[in-house]
Amino acid sequence: MEEFVRLIPLICKYFNADEIDAKIYDHSFTIVDGCKLLMVKIKNEKIIILIGKGKMFDELEGKEIFNCKLCWLNHHNRLVFNKYMDYTVPKAFGKKVATIGLGDRLGLASSAHIKTIQNRKVKPILAQQSKRELDLTGRTYDDVLDDVCYAVIQEGYKNGFGADGDHLKDECDIKRALDAGFSMITLDCFDKIDNSIESYEMDDLLKMYYQLPLDMRRYYEDNYAGKEYLIGNRPIMFDKESLIKNILIYGKVIDFIEYIYKKYIQCAGREVDFEISLDETAFPTSLHGHYLVASELELRNVDISSMAPRFVGEFQKGIDYIGDVEQFEENFKLHAQIANHFGYKLSIHSGSDKFSVFGIIGKHTGGRLHIKTSGTNWLEAVRLIAKKNPSLYRRMHKYALKHFDEARKYYHVTTDLSAIKDIDSLEDRELDSYMNDNNARQLMHITYGILLNAEEDSANLFKDEIFNTLSEFEDEYHKYIFSHINRHLDSLCLD
Repeated sequence: MEEFVRLIPLICKYFNADEIDAKIYDHSFTIVDGCKLLMVKIKNEKIIILIGKGKMFDELEGKEIFNCKLCWLNHHNRLVFNKYMDYTVPKAFGKKVATIGLGDRLGLASSAHIKTIQNRKVKPILAQQSKRELDLTGRTYDDVLDDVCYAVIQEGYKNGFGADGDHLKDECDIKRALDAGFSMITLDCFDKIDNSIESYEMDDLLKMYYQLPLDMRRYYEDNYAGKEYLIGNRPIMFDKESLIKNILIYGKVIDFIEYIYKKYIQCAGREVDFEISLDETAFPTSLHGHYLVASELELRNVDISSMAPRFVGEFQKGIDYIGDVEQFEENFKLHAQIANHFGYKLSIHSGSDKFSVFGIIGKHTGGRLHIKTSGTNWLEAVRLIAKKNPSLYRRMHKYALKHFDEARKYYHVTTDLSAIKDIDSLEDRELDSYMNDNNARQLMHITYGILLNAEEDSANLFKDEIFNTLSEFEDEYHKYIFSHINRHLDSLCLD
C-alpha cells in the first residue's frame, strides 16, 4: 500500500484535484498476475490504479503515468478483469443454498449488498434486472454486469455472486443475457398462461379441452387422471375437472419451459440456474397447477433451480404483504412442500418489504429459498435524497405525481394518491417520512424510469443530480441499504 500512498497525491494533481478529494477503497487492494491493484475515487470518478507488469497490465485500457496505470471502469476492462480474477464472474448456486436477488437499478448499491451478506447463510444475486427495468433505465446486460464486477473488486469480495436475467419472455432476450454471462435465467411464463380459464364453466372447458390433440389428452389422462399424490400430509388428486382445467392453463407453459431449457439452458456450456415464474397471473397458483408443472418438468428431464408460484394475497411493489396472514401460511406451506418434494427452491417475487410474512417464509422453506428484492434499493436511494437533497426530492415527488398513470401500466399497485400528504405542507426535515408511507413508497417505486428519463430542452431533469447526490453521500447511502436489507435477512432467519 505504501506505493499507492505515494502515488495518490500525484494522481490527484493530474486530475486537478486536492488530495482530500481522493477516497481510497482499502478492501480493493489485491495482487493479481504480478500487479498490485487499488480502487480510488477522485472528484466523484472511480478508477483502478495498477502497479506492475504482465499480460493483464498490458491488456487493460488506461493511462500510464508515474510508473503506474490508471484504468477506467469500462466494459473492456471488466472483461479483462473477468479473465484474470475468476471471482468477478457470475456463477450459478443451484438448489441447495439460499439466494437473494439484490438487483440495483442505478448500479450504485452492490457494494452495500456485499457488505450486507458477508457472514450470512445466503448467496447474493447481485445483478438482477428484468427486460422492463433495462428498458426503463436505458441500461444493458453488459452495463449491469460491469457495475457489479467493479463493486466486487471495490469490496474485495471473493465468495461468489450470481446474475439473473429476470422475468424474460422472449428468446432474443434470453440469448442476450446468456451471451453477456448471466448465470441465472428467470423465465416469465405469463404469455403462455391462459388467465381466462378460471372464469369458464365446465361445459366451456370441455369444448376447449376436446380441441386439444388426442395424443396430448391421452398422455395427461393416463398419467394423472384419478391418481392421488401425497405432499406432506396433503393428498393431491386430479379429478376430471381439476385435470382439464390445469392442462388448459399450463399445457402450453410446460411445453414452452421444456423448449427454452433444451435450446438455451442445457446448451449454455456452463451451469445456469433456471427459475420458472408462474406468478404474473390474475389468480393464485393452485396446488394442482404447481404440482402438474413440477411433475411434468421432472418427467421431461428439465432441471430447474427454483419456481415462483403466485401465492394467495398480494405481493405488491415496495410494501408489506396484503392479505390474511394465516391463510397465506397455510397456502405457502403447501407450495413449499411441493417444491421440497421435487427438490428445487421456492422463489418469492416482489419479495422486498414483506416483513409480516418473512418469518413464515423462512420457517416453511427451512431457509432454502430464493427471494427477489430489487426495487427496495431504489427506495433507499430516494430516502437518502429526501434527507440530503430535499430540493431534488420535492421536484421528483411532484413530477412523479403528474406522471404516475404512465408508470402504472407496468405495475399492479393499489396506490391512493389522495392519501399522500401535500409535499408543500411538510418541512425539509420531514420529507424522508414519505418512505414510511405505503402510498408514497409505491408512487416513487414505480416511477423510477420516468424520473431517470425525464428531460427538458434536451437536458435531463433529475438523473445527473440523483447520481451526484448518491455519489457524494455514498457511505450514508450504503448504510441505509445495509440496515434495510439486514432487516430482511434477520426476518427470514438467514443468519
